[in-house]
Amino acid sequence: MFEKTSIPEKLTKRDLLKILKKEASKISIKDIMDATIYLREETKYMPVKEREEFIKRFTKAFFNRMRDVKNEKDRKEYNRLVNTKKLGEFIEFLDEQLKNAKNKPEKCFQEIARIISVYATFIREEPIHPVGTRFPGGLMVKKRKNVYYCPVKEKQMDTPGALCRFCVSVQDPDVI
Repeated sequence: MFEKTSIPEKLTKRDLLKILKKEASKISIKDIMDATIYLREETKYMPVKEREEFIKRFTKAFFNRMRDVKNEKDRKEYNRLVNTKKLGEFIEFLDEQLKNAKNKPEKCFQEIARIISVYATFIREEPIHPVGTRFPGGLMVKKRKNVYYCPVKEKQMDTPGALCRFCVSVQDPDVI
């Protein structure tokens, strides 16, 4: 993928999708398995039942989003321009996360997260966590009247590694 400094001033969704497809083609099943190893390590202190459900959902979301990126068709609306300033800030943040990866499983996780989060945010204009994603405590990402609601957005906005500040979702008003 490109660096923040190499993002063209004008970039269509279609051109960004081509870049993401190229990057997605380099991701193997082994990379997804390594990313799952990272998730297991990161969630080792969660209650076992919740942890297993969380890992299962996250791994499924990784598979599905990567499949979506690889199979996405160039739609008419993909001629629209991407907000390259926001994309640059996002790429800079993701570059830092990747640079700080401590081992291969974390690096695989960061590489996959980079592709699917850019895809969700800038191509699909959907939340980074797909609708229906469950968080500990049974809270879920929802969609009502073309607005995406996240139950944890406000609480995660200042978390250093969280992508929440770039996500298109808004805080679920039903969750305080």
